[in-house]
Amino acid sequence: MSDSLTLLSPRPVTRWIIGILVGLFFAIPLTMTLLYTLRDGEGGLTMVHWAQLFDPSSARTLAPIWVGLGNSLVLAVVTVALVLLLLAPTMILVHLRFAQLRPIFEFLSLLPLSIPAIVLVVGFAPVYLQIGRMLGTGAWTLAFAYGIAVLPFAYRSIQASIDAVDLRTLAEAARSLGASWTAVFLHVLVPNLRQGLLAASLLSIAVVLGEYTIASLLNRQVFQTAIVVVGKQDAYAPAMFTLMALALCFLLLLVIGRLAAGRSRKAS
Repeated sequence: MSDSLTLLSPRPVTRWIIGILVGLFFAIPLTMTLLYTLRDGEGGLTMVHWAQLFDPSSARTLAPIWVGLGNSLVLAVVTVALVLLLLAPTMILVHLRFAQLRPIFEFLSLLPLSIPAIVLVVGFAPVYLQIGRMLGTGAWTLAFAYGIAVLPFAYRSIQASIDAVDLRTLAEAARSLGASWTAVFLHVLVPNLRQGLLAASLLSIAVVLGEYTIASLLNRQVFQTAIVVVGKQDAYAPAMFTLMALALCFLLLLVIGRLAAGRSRKAS
């Protein structure tokens, strides 16, 4: 058995080749985008375009991006809150008490992945007509739609952690020791699902920062719609802000890796 597993596992050289190819797949377009933002029009490189981001004379041109970025960050926080406060507890409850409902819940959670964004907006339009009357037309209201858009990605991340941990045994052991359900959830289950919850949060933030169709068709100003508007006046600003958004997601990924690795070492 061990010999067959050894034969199936990739050799170190194969892993290096795969890693290099994947790295190039991501690094080449990002490098080209960075070089594009550094062009001076005469074949040289300059930082003048990056300096203009903080130039008061460019404030009027870049104002929509700053407003859209602020709205997207608020949306990211609200969407992550929906994932952590609604989706995660529901998944844990289904796993512990209503296991027979898991196939139905999984189907409904993954369904938005197979529905085009334009079709989702058709369904959201009458709903947001009522939301606009009750809660206003602020950009933060898009969090309800984004919560559905990120549902498949967040579900898979959290479910992977749930499948890797025997939550039922942990919950029963904690309950037998006199812990309340609140204490079981906060102090027993959540720490064991930390990696999945962090991954779900990262994916939610990435989807919110990169989503355009829903916000555009529902007439909300977010990061991506602002990039399109500013791109008609300054071709360099959208590329620079896109690179910064990708850098932010990369830093969040590193933080999640650090936290997950720290948790694994502590458990060992």
